[in-house]
Amino acid sequence: MSSTLLEVRDIRIYYYTLTGVVRAVDGVSFSLRDGEVLGVAGESGCGKSTLGYGLLGLIPPPGRIAGGSIVLDRVDLTKLRPAELRRVRWAKVSMVFQGAMNALNPVYTVGHQLAEPLVIHKGMDVREALEIAAEVLKRVGLTPDILRRYPHELSGGMKQRVMIAMALLLKPRLVIADEPTTALDVVIQAQIMNLFKEIKERERNAMIFITHDLSLIAEIADKTSIMYAGKIVEIGSSDDVFNSPAHPYTQGLLRSIPRLRGREKITWIPGVPPDLRAPPPGCRFHPRCPYAMDICRTEEPPTVDLGREHLVSCWLYAKR
Repeated sequence: MSSTLLEVRDIRIYYYTLTGVVRAVDGVSFSLRDGEVLGVAGESGCGKSTLGYGLLGLIPPPGRIAGGSIVLDRVDLTKLRPAELRRVRWAKVSMVFQGAMNALNPVYTVGHQLAEPLVIHKGMDVREALEIAAEVLKRVGLTPDILRRYPHELSGGMKQRVMIAMALLLKPRLVIADEPTTALDVVIQAQIMNLFKEIKERERNAMIFITHDLSLIAEIADKTSIMYAGKIVEIGSSDDVFNSPAHPYTQGLLRSIPRLRGREKITWIPGVPPDLRAPPPGCRFHPRCPYAMDICRTEEPPTVDLGREHLVSCWLYAKR
């Protein structure tokens, strides 16, 4: 069994706004083994992307890490100074951002932006860095002439491939993909997903794949975590989470997906996610939960181990 690469314990990421403290990520814990892919799913505003940015120390102000630890390869990233953290980014952990056009600098060529990390982190000269960048572009299905182009000269799928190439450039052990297919049409989305599956087999990187789309997680992830209102409510192997969903929220998400086979009626989860400046007491899902009990409205549910590392935070299982 591969060793543990990432250990996140009770991480809390808050945004300190003029109208109150937004508890975007509130007490999240999980671990990730070398070469393992973790899918993170949930509704908009549940804290998925904030969690990804927090792992790299890239939380935009007025947000900051309010507590907890992020141990990557036996180093606690929350204790590093900014200069030390910059040496870790892209060398040990990298990110494929949601909006490639916003992440790429429009006034520099693709070659300049791909060569820069190699020059800074590895001390290479520009010519050597461009040669390596051309090889990485080939691995993501692009030709070396892309190096001379500017971001606005590329299609959406090409820009996303450039972002993936940039994430793989320094051969990090962990790659975080933040909704990498959201802005793409379905054909290009399928191509990007096939590329991620190739990377999973070829590069053997550990990955955190953040998305709204549970079907994408089912394609690529070894483990699946479901987030709701800043917390992980269920986590386990993808087989367990998809075939034996435990939390009422996970069950609701899966029942809302159309199936090619089967006669299950498509349903939806009533209500809206809570305001994270003043989340409801007890279980944060209780205002929308069809199984809510009195204890759900007053006390936060404990995490219950259902076996085989399948964890759920729900009083339905704690009461048993």
